Amino acid sequence: MKKAMLVFLVAALVTLPLSSLLAYEGGAVSDGGTISGVVKFKGAAPAPKKVEVTKDKEVCAKTAKNDPTLIVSGGNLVNAVVSITDIKKGKKMAPQKVTMDQNGCEYKPHVLAFIVGSSVDILNPDGILHNVHSYSKANSPFNMAQPKFKKTITVKIDKPEAISVKCDVHGWMSGWLFAAENPYFSVTDNSGSFKLTDVPPGTYTLEVWHETLGKVSQKVTVKAKQEAKVTFEMEKK
Repeated sequence: MKKAMLVFLVAALVTLPLSSLLAYEGGAVSDGGTISGVVKFKGAAPAPKKVEVTKDKEVCAKTAKNDPTLIVSGGNLVNAVVSITDIKKGKKMAPQKVTMDQNGCEYKPHVLAFIVGSSVDILNPDGILHNVHSYSKANSPFNMAQPKFKKTITVKIDKPEAISVKCDVHGWMSGWLFAAENPYFSVTDNSGSFKLTDVPPGTYTLEVWHETLGKVSQKVTVKAKQEAKVTFEMEKK
């Protein structure tokens, strides 16, 4: 009888969809702690690369532009996404409505992170033609013209993924949509800093993703109502 029950349980686990096995449970966190820190760039910081504006200069060339794919400020890495990858229970999670702008022929912010299932409003205040082209794999890719009269395009991202976005009209324009599978994520600011709050006590895998430098991770232990400080280093390979 016990053997038959064991076989049944194993079969049930095998047939369950992966999403149900890895589902995140959101609720109140009364004794949560904080994870904060900085992502450092190892080695000599690269000099900013200037971007040549070759089209629609009357709009796009109003301000000087640098390549946004690797920004180092004071030795620290900007626009890296720090997230907990293996948390199963924590603070409430709900889809959001977030915004990516195309102001001055640049994606702002360059890396937009949000909870999976959210809707993204892509704005066009420039008064010229843009074309928003995603290079997604888990999600359905989109490739949409956005003429000047179409001020907003809305897309919904249903699966966790880091999605490259480009403009087919202006080749220098690049950005990222980062759909996170739980609410514990943060994009490093201009000082390379990040903070995650209301983290339940426990030991977790903390991962850093960067579009150019790849991924690094380390374990971090969070104690009730305390702050865990973490430092990462990333380098060109």
